[in-house]
Amino acid sequence: MRRGLLQQRLTGLFALGLVLFNFPLLALWDRDATLLGLPLFPLALFIVWALLIAVLAWLMETAPD
Repeated sequence: MRRGLLQQRLTGLFALGLVLFNFPLLALWDRDATLLGLPLFPLALFIVWALLIAVLAWLMETAPD
């Protein structure tokens, strides 16, 4: 039962990644703006990518053996 829950969470994380890296949401960040001197678009991509990896690592570390 617990393994099925992990698979559902991983599938949900995959779907979230697809949504976050899809055109309509990426277009929100594509502006000539900076945050702390860094361009907003690559910074947003990196932050979203890093958060997805962090959530994936957390899910895999808390998974039952």
